[in-house]
Amino acid sequence: MSEPAQDQPLWRPSAQRIAASHIDAFRLWVNARHGLQLQDYQSLLDWSVAEQVKFWDAVWETSGVVAQHKGERVLLDADRMPGARFFPDAQLNFAQNLLRRNDDAIALHFWGEDRVQRSVSWRLLHAEVSRLQQALRGWGVVPGDRVAAYMPNLPETVIAMLAATSLGATFTSASPDFGTQGVLDRFGQTQPKVLIACDGYFYNGKTFSNLDKIAALVGQLPSLVKTVIVPYVGQASGQTPEIAAIVGAQMWDDVLRPFAPQTVQFTALPFDHPVYILYSSGTTGAPKCIVHRAGGVLLKHLAELRLQADIHAEDRVFFFTTCGWMMWNWLMSALSQGATVCLYDGSPGLRDNSILFDYADAVGFTHLGTSAKFIEALGKSGIAPRQTHQLTCLRTILSTGSPLAPEGFDYIYSKVKSDVCLSSLSGGTDLVACFIAGSPMNPVWRGELQACALGMAVIVADDDGKPLPDGQKGELVCTKPFPSMPLGFLVDGSLEGGAQKYFETYFAQFPNVWWHGDFIARTSHGGYIIFGRSDATLNPGGVR
Repeated sequence: MSEPAQDQPLWRPSAQRIAASHIDAFRLWVNARHGLQLQDYQSLLDWSVAEQVKFWDAVWETSGVVAQHKGERVLLDADRMPGARFFPDAQLNFAQNLLRRNDDAIALHFWGEDRVQRSVSWRLLHAEVSRLQQALRGWGVVPGDRVAAYMPNLPETVIAMLAATSLGATFTSASPDFGTQGVLDRFGQTQPKVLIACDGYFYNGKTFSNLDKIAALVGQLPSLVKTVIVPYVGQASGQTPEIAAIVGAQMWDDVLRPFAPQTVQFTALPFDHPVYILYSSGTTGAPKCIVHRAGGVLLKHLAELRLQADIHAEDRVFFFTTCGWMMWNWLMSALSQGATVCLYDGSPGLRDNSILFDYADAVGFTHLGTSAKFIEALGKSGIAPRQTHQLTCLRTILSTGSPLAPEGFDYIYSKVKSDVCLSSLSGGTDLVACFIAGSPMNPVWRGELQACALGMAVIVADDDGKPLPDGQKGELVCTKPFPSMPLGFLVDGSLEGGAQKYFETYFAQFPNVWWHGDFIARTSHGGYIIFGRSDATLNPGGVR
C-alpha cells in the first residue's frame, strides 16, 4: 500500500481548540478519577480499549445520562460476542435523554428545498411530542409495539420518533422515495401498529405525491390500527390532501388537536430495550431487520457526538440524510447535547449545488455532514463556497457512506474552508455508529480517516484473524464488545428466528470477534484508509 505522499497534514487543531473540546475535558476527568497521565488521543484510545468497563462508565458519568437507575454492573460476559451485556441493571428512556433541554432556544431548523423553512423551539418540541404521545397511548401503543414513519426528513418525523420512544415503542423509518414494495419489504417484516406518513415530497424542484403508495401500503399491513398523514406538500401548496382512500387514516393536525400539551411522560425500560429497527439495503435479498438497543445506541452516540464530533449545546448540526439512512438516527442523538439539529429534505443540487451552503450561512452550521459521493460531485461541479459564502461558524465537516478519495480532501481545504476539521467516518447500519471516527485532537491527513473511535477494539486482520502491521491491507474486525452491537435480526417476528443469521453475518468468520467486511489499512499516522467492502455487498449509496 502506498500512503498519501504528503509530509504535512492538511489541518491541525490549535491548542485553544483542543483545550475547549469535550474530549480534552474527558481526558482530564479520566486522569483525575483514575490517577493517570494520558496525554493525547492515542493514549486515551489505548486506555479506553484496555479498560472497557472504566471507559464506558466514564462516558455515562461525564455525559450525564438520565436514568431511573444505573446499577453497579457495567459489563457482563465481556468475552462473549454475541452475548455481552452493558449496564444490565440500568433503567432509562431514550427519548428522555434527547429531550433534556426545554426552553425557547431553537431545537430544529428545517429547509424543504426552496419551498419551506421552519424552526421549532425546544418548548414547542416538548409540546408536540406530548400531544402525539397522548394520541399514541390512546391507540394502545405500549412498550415493544412498533411505530413506523414513511416520511421525509421533517420536524414531524423527529416528533414521531420521540413520542414513540418515550412510550417504549420501537421506531422504524423509510424514505418516501422508496416504492411501495420496497417499504413493504421492510415494514411487512416489522409489523407496525401505527404508521406516520407524508402526502408527498419535493425533489429537484418537482412535487411527488405519495398518497397512492400509502393507500397500497396500508392495505397490506394488517398490523396497523392507525395511519397519520402529514400534509407537507399540501401545506406548501395551500391544498388539503385527499385521504379518503387510505383506510384508517387521519390528518396530523386532527390527531393532535384534542390534546393539550402536558409534561412528556417517559417510560423507564432496560438498557437493552429495542429502540430502533434499521434495514440493510436489500441488495443481496430481502432487507435484514436490524434491531438496536436503546441504551447501547444512546451511550455509543454520546461517545461519538460529544467526544469525537465535539458537539456543544450552542452548536447547529447538519447532516444531509434521508430517514432511510442510519445517519438520520445518528443526527437525532445530537439533541442529547442540547444542540440545534438542522434538517433538510430534497435535492442538495439546487441553486447550482449551493443550497446547503446557503443554509449553512443562514443558520450558522457548526457541523456539516454529507456523503463522500456528494463531496466528490461538488468537486467536479467547480463551485468554490469559500469565495461565495461566509461559513463563519463551520468548524467540522463530516463525510461518510463510502471512502472519501484524496481529491475530496483537496477540494474541501482548497474550495470550501481551510480551517475546518474534515472527519471521514466509517461504521454501518449494523451498529448505527462508527468504528473509525473523527477527533478534534488529531490532525487531518490527505486521504485518511483520523482515528479509531474510543472504546472500539479495532484491528486490521489477516485471513486468520491475526493483527497486521501498519501499512498492510486487511479486514476490519473488532475484538471486544461495544454497547451498540445490535440485539439481533428480526425474522418471522422474533429475534430468536434471526439468531443464526445474526451470528453468521458478524461472528462466524473469527470466534468472539466482530467481522465487519471492510478492507482497510492503518497508517503510520494512526489513521486509516478504507478500500471498500471485502464481501462485495456494498451498494452505490454506501449502505449494505
